[in-house]
Amino acid sequence: MTAGAGTSTGTTAAGTAVPKEFLAGFGETLADVSRSCRALTRAERESRRTLGEQAADAGVGLRELTASHLAAARRAWPALPGVAGAHDSAELRKVGGAVLAALEAGIGALAEGHARAQRHAIRRADAARRAFVDDLLYGRSDPGRIAEQAEGFGLRLADRHIVAVAAPPPGEVYGEEHPLLRRVERELAGRFGDHDALIAPKDGRLVCVVPIGQRPVLDALVKLASAADGARVAVSRPHSGAVGVVRSYEEALSALDLAERLALQGQVLSAADLLVFPVLMRDRAAMSDLVQSVLGPLATARGGPGPLLETISAYAAAGYVNAEAARRLDLSVRALSYRLERIATLTGFDPDDPLQRYTLETAALGARLLNWPAAP
Repeated sequence: MTAGAGTSTGTTAAGTAVPKEFLAGFGETLADVSRSCRALTRAERESRRTLGEQAADAGVGLRELTASHLAAARRAWPALPGVAGAHDSAELRKVGGAVLAALEAGIGALAEGHARAQRHAIRRADAARRAFVDDLLYGRSDPGRIAEQAEGFGLRLADRHIVAVAAPPPGEVYGEEHPLLRRVERELAGRFGDHDALIAPKDGRLVCVVPIGQRPVLDALVKLASAADGARVAVSRPHSGAVGVVRSYEEALSALDLAERLALQGQVLSAADLLVFPVLMRDRAAMSDLVQSVLGPLATARGGPGPLLETISAYAAAGYVNAEAARRLDLSVRALSYRLERIATLTGFDPDDPLQRYTLETAALGARLLNWPAAP
């Protein structure tokens, strides 16, 4: 269907107006097809694809675009040269078949062009969102520019926000096409309608930035993202402004890192619950000295320091209850007691003394943070 001056009206049967430029050449092409009973040429189909793209870019829906062409064809039918000049029913059927085939091919080309434009628009939007997320989470741009861009994504950075970062199960990566992203977007839209949460994949994880006033949205996302075995979600403390979003993001990432290094249990981590660990590591030299001074003698134990370090951690996690600690370590209570005695003998710190066991527990945490004794 060639581009040119259109003679068809741009109003559908339902009364929806479609700009006439998107019907350009349609009437002339139908008239020519009715005379020769030919198929559409490649150039005519490509012309329809181009008009379909232009219509999509102009915000004209495919339903309206298709309906306008069908309505125009219905109105043009009686006056088409091949129809008006048909001598018998057989010739009329031949003309009708050719016109319907041309109409089918033309509308198919329109739909292809419309879909192509939609895909391009989605890719552009995804690229813009990725660029904005990078700028927002890494603080790369001017705060005023970031705040202006954020408005387009539903964020008002003057508010306080919480950031949740979801890490996938081992072996998986959260990307644009991962089912979880689509499921989260669909379920949050279904439950909360319009919301101001920004959800995007980042470095193989899923990041969600939510205003503090929309905590139910965040809670729903955390529940969805932590449902898979092996998945983990870290939730930051609330902070204000663009700089606050960066800080919240770093807190959530740090919580995930600490959970992995310390082999923490649980799939949902709160950065507020882990604040003690950055404090412990603020003076790395002092922590290293504590580990070497308190736990260094465990290196002389038969089998190395590993089992005794594990015993200190399990004993603390069990609330210093022998039976529970033995159960966690899959030991008898007698075997646990022997280990505790060895720890006291080698280190000089008694796990049953309230002050001394705190020193042991802190040193054991430091050892896990510093990857001691594997890393000197």
